[in-house]
Amino acid sequence: MHEQQLKFRDRLAQRLVRCVFGLALFAIGISLQMNANIGAPPWDVFHQGVAKQTEISVGKIIVMTGFILLLLWIPLKQKPGLGTILNALVIGLVADLALAIIPEPENIFVRVIMAAIGIVIVAIGTGFYIGSALGPGPRDGLMTGLAKRGIPIRIGRTAIEVTVLVVGLLLGGQVGVATFAFALGVGPLVHFFLPRLAINSGNAQP
Repeated sequence: MHEQQLKFRDRLAQRLVRCVFGLALFAIGISLQMNANIGAPPWDVFHQGVAKQTEISVGKIIVMTGFILLLLWIPLKQKPGLGTILNALVIGLVADLALAIIPEPENIFVRVIMAAIGIVIVAIGTGFYIGSALGPGPRDGLMTGLAKRGIPIRIGRTAIEVTVLVVGLLLGGQVGVATFAFALGVGPLVHFFLPRLAINSGNAQP
């Protein structure tokens, strides 16, 4: 019994490390794309726009948005996991650090490469944190909660992401070619990386 408990704790510790590592990678990836200045990911267009209007840092807006979305889980009867809370905190905190460190190049070729690398890093990070099976992020949980209410994930996700993209654009967030590259490319990339990075792919949740 004692051996089983130790094994469980070791596995939980491993999952926590992989989750935090993945979330940190995710934050670095979106920061690379934002500082490439050729279009932010859809949700980050919204974060940028709100940050611009409030003069609050993008990272803090990411954290605030995550916890506001968790409030929307209540009527949907969604239960957060440990990974859900870590998602709401770690991405924003690391993003503020990364945005301050990562340069904003002027050369367009460097910016394109930087954005492309950012998208790949986001997909790898997503594979690690979803693969840790500690609970979906606030945004993903909102989609699955709506799905339980009869709204297909594809429709719910598209409607929400288009809405935040438009609102973010109106608030001053940056939409560009990399925004659409992210929207089209991150899904297939996550599909490739997730089964390779999950501790137990059978337990991974989108």
